[in-house]
Amino acid sequence: MPAFEYAALKASGRKERGVLEGDNARQVRQLLRERGLTPLDVNPVTEREKRRGLGLQLWRGGMAAADLALFTRQLATLLRAGSPLEEALGTVARQTHKTGVKRIILAVRARVVEGHPLAAGLADYPQAFPELYRATVAAGEESGYLDAVLERLADYTESRQITRQKLMQAMLYPILLSIMALAVLGGLLGFVVPKVVAVFENLGQELPVLTRLLLASSDFVRDWGIVLLIVLALAVAGFFRLMKRPAFRHRVHALQLRLPLFGPLVRGLNAARFARTLSILAASGVPILQALQISAQVMSNLPMRTAVEQAAVRVREGTAIHRALEDAGHFPPMTIHLIASGESSGELDNMLERAATQQERETDATIGMALGIFEPLLIIVMGGVVLLIVLAILLPIFESQQMFG
Repeated sequence: MPAFEYAALKASGRKERGVLEGDNARQVRQLLRERGLTPLDVNPVTEREKRRGLGLQLWRGGMAAADLALFTRQLATLLRAGSPLEEALGTVARQTHKTGVKRIILAVRARVVEGHPLAAGLADYPQAFPELYRATVAAGEESGYLDAVLERLADYTESRQITRQKLMQAMLYPILLSIMALAVLGGLLGFVVPKVVAVFENLGQELPVLTRLLLASSDFVRDWGIVLLIVLALAVAGFFRLMKRPAFRHRVHALQLRLPLFGPLVRGLNAARFARTLSILAASGVPILQALQISAQVMSNLPMRTAVEQAAVRVREGTAIHRALEDAGHFPPMTIHLIASGESSGELDNMLERAATQQERETDATIGMALGIFEPLLIIVMGGVVLLIVLAILLPIFESQQMFG
């Protein structure tokens, strides 16, 4: 049963938009009237999406990670329970309260009802369903184990969502602390220090060196603070503009890999993502060359992505996967060792999963250690800056007491 997007008026005069299923537009209008709504516009979802560029303009950001994880888990559960695919898609669509998500699911269901594979329906929404997702679903359909493949995909999407939430939560406190520290420092230098030190200047007292340096810093912040912020904003905007150029972005990403603490973190995150993706694709029956090409695309670091793409070329020529990745020099030794063990034992998907789990644990430990060092270090630095400001203010007082004491 196709899906229709509607716009209708409530009895109160307010406009309501949504998605309904029906045999045709006339039936959908009748359903709306039975609900006490006055239909204004009823269009098939597929037709509406074509006019909007297959959903890219409508849902430019794709489906949120949490929505994708929930959709995959619900669909996998329903298929495992024996529900037909089109019925399962309809049930999942009815359970969501987000109009955009419902529209996408019902449009995919319409394609399935027309006789197309599920992967073909998902391909109409590349922003919502990544290539990894579509390729895995296609492999599950071809093998006849779509429910098991979706269960594996659900685990993957949920773990990605959990990892993303951990990173956001871990970075939230240091970012807020840094912003507050800079705001307090700017306020002290721009407003508090000049008023306090001006008292000693009016007395004609020669100020200590530390106090004069503090006054110079305060004058700079007051006179050039706005200009400095504008220059900083322009520099950040220019940097992000340059990052859109592949050559510049490649150089920046290569530099990231060489940084002392940040480099191993970036390498670990990308290696874990690569191993997890390749594990899912290999276990789902996707050909290894195609799996390597898809796994390369999920890596955010360009040098590591290029290394995997070049490794895929060498694997096509007969080189072992672990040897091709080892020669690239970007992957952790433990990941290479586990991949080699998987190739020799014939359990590549299991070894890749172990490599991903091990690398994720190391990455979590690295993030925890970095945050454990950064937070007290920032507090110590800010305490030292405040101490210097207090000393710069108190030194003239001590000198005046000695002078008149």
